[in-house]
Amino acid sequence: MAKYFEHFIRDERGAISVEWVVLTAALVGLAVSAGTIVETETHQLAADIGATVQAWDVTTPAASTSD
Repeated sequence: MAKYFEHFIRDERGAISVEWVVLTAALVGLAVSAGTIVETETHQLAADIGATVQAWDVTTPAASTSD
């Protein structure tokens, strides 16, 4: 049994797969966090633009400069 356990500890087959899984999970985590940041900032920018557009007074036309 000790020989089997020693062989199991030294066996590195599958280690590359584990590394790729961890690397992929890290990249997915970064992508999700970046997407969340962009989404939040985009919503805030859209709200700011909407507030600016609503504040415009479009009921009175601008004075005509061509006579």
